[in-house]
Amino acid sequence: MNKPYLKKILAQSAEDIQIISACCSEGLVKIGEIKYLPKNKIFLISLKRLEKEIKKNKRINSIIRFEYVESSRSKNISQINSNHEMELISIELFKKDKNFEIILLFSDNRIITLVVETIEVFLEDQKSIND
Repeated sequence: MNKPYLKKILAQSAEDIQIISACCSEGLVKIGEIKYLPKNKIFLISLKRLEKEIKKNKRINSIIRFEYVESSRSKNISQINSNHEMELISIELFKKDKNFEIILLFSDNRIITLVVETIEVFLEDQKSIND
């Protein structure tokens, strides 16, 4: 059986966030596939990332889930065109007062900042994309 290996990664530290950032850099994100659920304190991003681990340059549909999100703000992102694709460049983590700030850097100087109580980020592959 040649089933593709779909990964799940849990990040609970700055080093773990760097691993998820490395896996997801160059991932393509449609603006309409970014969701913030303030009542649940969850922020979701669906992206098509390159499978860098096996070096096949194949795209994989993945979900990044950020938990314990107190607030979210964006810069240079217009929600008018929900089909517009952005390239995720990196995910950075900073300590600010009692909370943490997770910065999502996208192409063309687009930024999303999440304020979280605790670092808990999940990367979960959904399926491989047949090119």
